[in-house]
Amino acid sequence: MQKNVYEANLFLPKAGLVKLTWGNVSQINRDLGLIVIKPSGVPYEKMQEADMVVTDLSGKVLQGELNPSSDIPTHCVLYQKFPEIGAVVHTHSKWAVCWAQAGRGISAYGTTHADTFYGTVPCTRDLTQTEVEVDYEVETGKVIVETFNEKKLDPLAIPAVIVKGHGPFTWGDTPQKAVENSLILEEVAEMALHSEELASATECLLPGYLLDKHYFRKHGSAAYYGQF
Repeated sequence: MQKNVYEANLFLPKAGLVKLTWGNVSQINRDLGLIVIKPSGVPYEKMQEADMVVTDLSGKVLQGELNPSSDIPTHCVLYQKFPEIGAVVHTHSKWAVCWAQAGRGISAYGTTHADTFYGTVPCTRDLTQTEVEVDYEVETGKVIVETFNEKKLDPLAIPAVIVKGHGPFTWGDTPQKAVENSLILEEVAEMALHSEELASATECLLPGYLLDKHYFRKHGSAAYYGQF
């Protein structure tokens, strides 16, 4: 598991999704009750596989000499509340952060979006001052879960979220899939922003039947995209 997490973390800067140390990937082993995550604040070019930190499901360190990512409490909340997911990614990728700073979700404007996200990638509300001051990272996880619950969204159908004023989180069944979803989110975030420069948001919206076609040709029992 450490190797998978290490390699997934290294892909973030290669894909242009992070600068400096602005990102992290984790993976959960639910059978063993373990999470593996990137260490906090360690430059990617200096990071080693052995630096990956192993914690329990509450974020308590079980193995490793370094502190885990400061976002580990957020990851823990997502693993606890979204039991189907196996890995989580957080970045401060430029285009997704633009939407976070604007406080807007990313609507489905095209089939590139629809291939991965079955509808709008939501944006959370602002955290309150108390939430930020008392238990910031835990409350970040909670506001993500709150957003999905209030909007009645399936975290497997929309494996991403924009945290207001902060940035994106994505997830998947493996670290590699979660990173792929982060990369796709960044691409559609940029596409959506430029689309709104050319036409109104209403004019950009993808018809529901085309959203259905592109999402379900890749997902579900009737999927036919790719090799079987």
